[in-house]
Amino acid sequence: MEDLVAPSLPRIIEDRLHEQVYDLMVHLKRRLPDGRMKEFDALVVTPECACLNSTKATLRSADVESFVADIAASRTFFPEHAALPVAGILASLFVEENVLTYAEKQGFLVLAVGDEIMEIKNWPGFEPKRWNKYSG
Repeated sequence: MEDLVAPSLPRIIEDRLHEQVYDLMVHLKRRLPDGRMKEFDALVVTPECACLNSTKATLRSADVESFVADIAASRTFFPEHAALPVAGILASLFVEENVLTYAEKQGFLVLAVGDEIMEIKNWPGFEPKRWNKYSG
C-alpha cells in the first residue's frame, strides 16, 4: 500500500502546501541508541516542513489517535529535522466520512485512492496543522 502512496506525496505536498520537496524517504526504520525502534511509512522534507505519512489499508479512528503519538515521536527519531514543523498525512484505500472528519479535527491531511492514484479527501481549503517544536 505504501508503494502506491509514496509516488504521489511530492505532488500533493507541492500542490497543497506550496512547498518544494527535496527529500522523500519511504519504509523507514530508525533505532535509537537506547534500543527503541520505530517504523515510519514515509517522510517528505521541504525547506519549511517535514511531512510524516502513515498508510493503512483501512483507516480507523484508532489509527488517527496513534498517529498523533507518531508525530511527537518523529522529533526524537529524526533529530535532523526537529527544528521543522511537522505536517501529518494519513493515506488509505478508502476513508469513511466519520474518520475523515476526526482526522481533520486532529489537523491531518487525508488521502485516498482517486483519479490520480492518491488524491486529497479533505474539504476544499483545508490546511493541515503543523506541529511546532514547542506546541502540541
